[in-house]
Amino acid sequence: MTPKKQPQSDLDIFKSRLDNMIDMKHPMVLLAQRIDWDEITASFGKFFTEKGRPALPTRLLVGLHLIKHMQGLSDEAVCAAWVENPYHQFFCGNQFFATKLVLDRSSMTRWRKRVGSEQLETLLAETLRIALATNATTPEAFERVTIDTTVQTKAVAHPSDAQLLLRAIQTLARMAKAKGIKLRQSFLFVAKAARVEVTRLLHRGAKKQAMRNVRKLRTFAGRLRRDIGRKAAGAEGLEVAFADILAIADRVIAQRADSKNKVYAIHAPEVECIAKGKARTKYEFGVKASIAVTNARTNGGQFIVGMMAMPGSPYDGHTIQQQIDQVERLTGVTVERAYVDLGYRGHNYKGKAEVYLPRDRSVTSPAIKKERRRRSAIEPIIGHLKSDGLLERNHLKGTDGDAINAILCAIGHNMRLLAAWLKVFWRALFIFMEKQHQLSLAAA
Repeated sequence: MTPKKQPQSDLDIFKSRLDNMIDMKHPMVLLAQRIDWDEITASFGKFFTEKGRPALPTRLLVGLHLIKHMQGLSDEAVCAAWVENPYHQFFCGNQFFATKLVLDRSSMTRWRKRVGSEQLETLLAETLRIALATNATTPEAFERVTIDTTVQTKAVAHPSDAQLLLRAIQTLARMAKAKGIKLRQSFLFVAKAARVEVTRLLHRGAKKQAMRNVRKLRTFAGRLRRDIGRKAAGAEGLEVAFADILAIADRVIAQRADSKNKVYAIHAPEVECIAKGKARTKYEFGVKASIAVTNARTNGGQFIVGMMAMPGSPYDGHTIQQQIDQVERLTGVTVERAYVDLGYRGHNYKGKAEVYLPRDRSVTSPAIKKERRRRSAIEPIIGHLKSDGLLERNHLKGTDGDAINAILCAIGHNMRLLAAWLKVFWRALFIFMEKQHQLSLAAA
């Protein structure tokens, strides 16, 4: 059913009004007053029907996600903070202080799955609209963007053959027990002992003996997989229930060092191994993400004008078209210049925007040279997305979770910039009004 409306009035005199408890000049309050909540509620309303149980208010769920990615919190942490923080409750639309959480944490997960990443782009567009309305940036800044790619790492352990085989055995045995399948042998005890032995032998430098135990683990996993496959075949409901995990187990058992399309995590088979050429981290496990920011630093800083996950680890040069299309869709401004790094050499972009690479000696314009020197300013923004936001370790499931987390991280970055800008802007406005008042008194 459509989301229920939050009460606009309450006659309970024993409840404390939030506007009497908080500082109305706080950045969270100023941000809440500038977001077009009615438009957001209307745009998300298409995901709900008129029948059934009323859904939670859209402003509550949107507000919780904005706070979560502004402060880099988990779902559990943001729900716990909402109960304690009156500013969070005001931001989410409450008029009176609540002492109990009005939703379950899993409601945030179900809401994200319902709306998807494409609809969440409207929130990124809303942050850019607020930036324009508060003079934090200008429309001209959207015409010149810097584009780069990074890796959105997944919440997985560093993969190894022994660990993956052990996890496959544990997952298969756990599911078989849950579905009531009686196994000839679960292999849990011997598999764990073999995994410990692999670690001990590798630490001693005895690789040959360690590989012997890895082969044992592969044998255990194969025997368990065939046992479950025989007993689930033809059984009503079991064959479908085990289809995915058996397919993943087959890939884990069969893969070798030179195999393609490897599995790096049992619970996240979509994870890819990406080499970005970093000295400290040779390989990263997750999904490639493309990011576009304003090239010039405006009053409020460099805003993210586009961000998306790129599954399949495409070549950087082949992502320019999609990224520029997203920027123009969200800002409504045609991109004139895009600045990229040397990883985009040989790109196939044929759009209207001019793409500039470093070390291009054919460029003679001083303005373009100055803007090109600012290309590296995107690197600290990526660093903030990973240290202050949630781009470094994505806990959301599947490729849809990768896309959702990427766009929410961009929204959280822009919200942090807007909160800092409104704090400075309000202070400057207050000082200006004080001076005008003093001048009027002196003239009188």
